[in-house]
Amino acid sequence: MKAILLHQHGGPETLDFGEVETPAPGPNEVLVQIQAAALNRLDLWVRAGWPGIQLAYPHILGSDGAGVVAGLGPGVSGLEIGMPVVINANLSDGTCEYCLAGLDNQCRNWHLLGETIPGTYAEFVVVPATNALPLPAGFNPHAAAAAALVYQTAWHSLIVRGNLRPAEKVLIVGASGGVNSASIQIARLAGAEVYVVGANAAKLALAESLGAQHLIDRSTDENWSKTVYQLTNKHGVDVVVDNVGTTYPHSLRALRKGGRLLTVGNTGAPKFEFDNRYLFGKHLSLIGSTMGTHADFRTVMALVFEGKLQPVIDRTYPWQEFQDAHARLERGEQLGKITLDLD
Repeated sequence: MKAILLHQHGGPETLDFGEVETPAPGPNEVLVQIQAAALNRLDLWVRAGWPGIQLAYPHILGSDGAGVVAGLGPGVSGLEIGMPVVINANLSDGTCEYCLAGLDNQCRNWHLLGETIPGTYAEFVVVPATNALPLPAGFNPHAAAAAALVYQTAWHSLIVRGNLRPAEKVLIVGASGGVNSASIQIARLAGAEVYVVGANAAKLALAESLGAQHLIDRSTDENWSKTVYQLTNKHGVDVVVDNVGTTYPHSLRALRKGGRLLTVGNTGAPKFEFDNRYLFGKHLSLIGSTMGTHADFRTVMALVFEGKLQPVIDRTYPWQEFQDAHARLERGEQLGKITLDLD
């Protein structure tokens, strides 16, 4: 099969087209022919490399994908050849104590598709049958791929871990990324009042179109935590979604007493400093999570299929133009998700 292959860590030039053996599904696995793959910042981090990551080269990037079932392993039921599906990138063994408790995103043998396991930048990929969710007839595979990782991640963080309640005030740091655009919509669906800090007017316009009610442009307002405090009559917000990390000093100041800071990543840097006095002095909670459970995935994708949550697609590239797609994501120019067309 054809695939976009990573041969070593580095820039977009370390990726090229190549031929590798088409994988065969084992027991309780399915072979999916990929029609659409969506990019995530994880793809850039894996490509660039970080201390401790070990890959079997050539490696195939890509966590998000949608397509059709092309092969069934022994023991698979409920799926048929030719059935359109979207892939859940959250890979768990189903046997550890976390999986048995329904916390499969905390599995002891957890993997993420495209990180250490070959991913969706390819004509075919093999996943456990439980990770292939049937699509409604006619549903756009690019919309499905664009939603899969970021919507379950935002749902698990905001609704499950963050226990977001109606009428609470939520501040989202960042206006146009996949998880943040999902968070805006999920927070509004939950009945929350949404504040967004964005890098420029275009990104804030996207946030407003998704339902954000209060917009703060950090390019003209460096002290945005003070602005949030003033907008909330000096009470602060109940919840901050901060997946940047280096912005924690602002985020902690913007929270009310007893507030929650939610995080699923660190796009700014993996290590940073903040004033711990805000954390204990204001009785704050710092709540982290990764991805979501299989139950979260089914729940949030049902809302996507119903049109209650609508994935934002920035641009779709033919998969031969993957280097341009990576470069756009790396420059941070996207408004929503970037997808590759493999059909």
